[in-house]
Amino acid sequence: MTVLSTRALGRALLARQHLLARTDLEPAALVHHLGGLQAQAVPQPPYLGLLARLDGFTPEQLTTLIEQRAVVRIALQRGTIHLVTAEDCRTLRPLLQPVLDQALRTTFGKRLAGLDLTALAAEARALVEEEARTFQQLGALLAAGRPDRDPAALAQAARCLLPLVQVPPRGLWGRSGPAAHTTAEAWLGRPMDPSPSPDDLVLRYLAAFGPAGAADLKKWCGRTGLGPVLRRLAPRLLTFRDERGRPLYDLPEAPRPGSDVPAPVRLVAPFDNLLLSHADRSRVLPEEYKGRVMSQNGIVLGTLLVDGLVAGTWRLTGEREVTVQPFVPLARADREAAEAEARRVLAFAGEGGGAVRIEEVA
Repeated sequence: MTVLSTRALGRALLARQHLLARTDLEPAALVHHLGGLQAQAVPQPPYLGLLARLDGFTPEQLTTLIEQRAVVRIALQRGTIHLVTAEDCRTLRPLLQPVLDQALRTTFGKRLAGLDLTALAAEARALVEEEARTFQQLGALLAAGRPDRDPAALAQAARCLLPLVQVPPRGLWGRSGPAAHTTAEAWLGRPMDPSPSPDDLVLRYLAAFGPAGAADLKKWCGRTGLGPVLRRLAPRLLTFRDERGRPLYDLPEAPRPGSDVPAPVRLVAPFDNLLLSHADRSRVLPEEYKGRVMSQNGIVLGTLLVDGLVAGTWRLTGEREVTVQPFVPLARADREAAEAEARRVLAFAGEGGGAVRIEEVA
């Protein structure tokens, strides 16, 4: 069985993430290919995630897709808010319902003990389909008939039980707004897919993040029990091993460039799934830098990629500035490339005259 080095796995991941070379795909097509973009924070991550991967991308392109309901913000992978296409919302949300069920049991189980969750879901659905509501508003309304219950727990139960989308202007570049929710069915005018295929979930993950194993798949989506699906699909897949001997699966037609293929400097968005979708992140994130990129309270900083690996962090601030903090001294060519990428971010943000600051390594 062929062994793929960590560097080769990194190049394969970057190739199918369109971080080796930018693509001219339509934004909605790229959102679909990636299985969505993490969008818990607003509004930057999904916009900057697309910018890193697309040629000629502008904020208006994604804003229009959100306003036209072609893409939506909804709790999906790992129970976090993702931006996905309308069709993916209809299939991924039912497939990832077990993730939300587990979150409901572990986080709010005691506060919801003895509650008729079916009746709660029906009441919550009627309320948010009457008008989009924040969780604070929804919790207060649900608690009106349940005075002995915690309103916040009731609202979070509704979030787990129902496919709730965040409606605009939430998440729009330069505007945003409160996180108000309605059901995906009401917003899209279509029902959820009644029989989505877990096979498709696995195959789509491999297309965007492979080669990978069962532990990686779980890390990406949060759902357990997909290992048997992966093994059942094995006859249709190629099988490899990593340097530790762990089995990896991949689509035969997926790109696997050689480990010596050049990887350009890139500024990867905060909370990007590039860093959140493998049990072993070392294909792009050296272990010694994990604590400098990911905080204990779940914050994931924007990252600087040099030669295919995280080599620093970066941020776009409200002061019309991009600040890059390398972890190691940068070669002159890499420093110039990082500055060019930062200028590209400023132009995207409408701050073409803004400042780029590349900090010196202490």
